[in-house]
Amino acid sequence: MKLDDSKNKMTLQELIDTKNFINQLSVDCAIFGFHDNSLKILLLKYHELNLWAIPGGFIFEDEHLDDAAHRILYERTHLEDVYLQQFYAFGGIDRTEKNNPHRQLLANKGIETDKDHWINKRFVTVGYYALIDYTLSHTFPDAFNETCAWFDVHDLPEMAFDHKEIIEQGLEHLRKTLDYDIVGSNLLPEKFTMKDLQNLYEAILGEKFRRNNFQRKMLSLNILDRHEKLFSGSANKAPYLYSFKKK
Repeated sequence: MKLDDSKNKMTLQELIDTKNFINQLSVDCAIFGFHDNSLKILLLKYHELNLWAIPGGFIFEDEHLDDAAHRILYERTHLEDVYLQQFYAFGGIDRTEKNNPHRQLLANKGIETDKDHWINKRFVTVGYYALIDYTLSHTFPDAFNETCAWFDVHDLPEMAFDHKEIIEQGLEHLRKTLDYDIVGSNLLPEKFTMKDLQNLYEAILGEKFRRNNFQRKMLSLNILDRHEKLFSGSANKAPYLYSFKKK
């Protein structure tokens, strides 16, 4: 997908002055990674505020919803062609009232907006989740955010809006669809051991599996190709390497 860099990296004032966003609709992306046998979530910290959020943004009138999600993901990680899945729409009446960083940032910068300005209105947001290789991401703060960091999904900081709920919903959806979605994900390297795969499943599902039972289940799904052994010690104990079959 070729992304339009002309729409990236707006200043706060430029964002407020933009008039070609779809009113009261946004996109938020729960970006999951896997590291040290722990499922991580990529969060952004707002300038001068002790608030964190998942990467999100607004949708241009001439932009497809899915393209907006990919653009936002690219702005935060500079990764393209990443597995991205829409999973839920969040439309709570007061979802943007709690810990609203936009209003605080505007006040801190002395930028005044009318109460009817689009950024002050209620927003419905469409949730996407991305599954990326933790080691490949590079984060780039923008006009809103000063820091990007990975957090354990079970140990989150103070969150803006309803983003904690969005993360929880994204994780629940991932758990329900894991056997299918894992094939298109980038949570593991191209080649991995069965133990690596089991560690990932256990981190996402929050439960332990017997090794033989897990291996039997995964092989029965017919989603893996087996490769050479990974020799790092005793030859008779070397595990096979696997990769996901191409969709």
